[in-house]
Amino acid sequence: MIGFHHFVAGSDSSPAGSSFPNAVVTSVRRVRWLATVIASVSFLATACVQGPQRKSIAPPTSDWHEFQGTWSAAGDRRTMTLGGDRRVTISNLEGSLLLSGQSSPAVGFRAEALVFNDSLTGMVGRAVWTDEHGDQAFSELRGLGTRSENKVFGTFVGGTGRYTGATGEYEFSWRFLLESDEGVVEGQSLGLKGRVRVGSTGTDSNAGGH
Repeated sequence: MIGFHHFVAGSDSSPAGSSFPNAVVTSVRRVRWLATVIASVSFLATACVQGPQRKSIAPPTSDWHEFQGTWSAAGDRRTMTLGGDRRVTISNLEGSLLLSGQSSPAVGFRAEALVFNDSLTGMVGRAVWTDEHGDQAFSELRGLGTRSENKVFGTFVGGTGRYTGATGEYEFSWRFLLESDEGVVEGQSLGLKGRVRVGSTGTDSNAGGH
C-alpha cells in the first residue's frame, strides 16, 4: 500500500507517477487565470457603462442687472431768468418707470426726481425709484440739460431693502410733452438703458426704508 505522503509528494513510486499531481496544479492555475480574466472583463464593462463621472459646471453668474425702459413723469417747474437767453429752473417730477430685460431688477417703479437745470452749465439732480415692495434705489443725475443736447446720466448711490449698497449707471434723453406758462410740465425719456448691481439681497432696510 502506498503511503499518503508519497502521493502528495508525487514520488516515482506513486501509481500515476508525477502526472496526476501536475495535472491538479495545472487545473488550479487555469481556474485562477479564468477567474482573473472574468474579474477584469467585469471591471472594464462597468467602467464603460458608467463612463467618466464629470461634475456639471454651472455657468458663471453675474450680479449685474441690465435693463431698458421708459420713464414718464409730470410735475411743476419754477424758472428764473439770468439775462439774455440764460435760464435756471428747479423741477419736481413724479411718475412711473417701466423696465424690461431678462435681468431687469424689477418690472416697474414709482420714480421721483428733483432737478436743478442751468441752460448754460447743465443740470444736476437726485432721483428715487421705489419698487412694488417699497424698496428704494437712489441715484444722482447730471447732464447738459440744454435744448440742443439733453443727454442725462444717472449713477446709483445705494438704496434701501434689496437695493442697499446698489451701484451702477444709466442714461437717457428727455423730451417735454407739455410746458405750460403756469409751470406745469410733463415729459418722457428716450432710449433709457443701464445696469445696476444689487449690493444686498436681504429684506432689511436702512433708516427710512421698509
